[in-house]
Amino acid sequence: MLDTALDAGVSPETLRKIESGRVATPAFPTIAAIADVLGLSLDEVWAEINQPDGEVEPAGAGRTARERLAS
Repeated sequence: MLDTALDAGVSPETLRKIESGRVATPAFPTIAAIADVLGLSLDEVWAEINQPDGEVEPAGAGRTARERLAS
């Protein structure tokens, strides 16, 4: 997580707050920078946050944004 935060130009604490939901509406440039570091398109991020809880991705769809962030 430290490398992701630093590569995106945000503090690790800010990234932790975003991940935990303590920052309800992170700035768009912050999300765009994090997505870029994780190799995600903004469309993928949008799909991830709009996916109903518990919905399973199709097999072979790859890691989710959450899984990429956790690594």
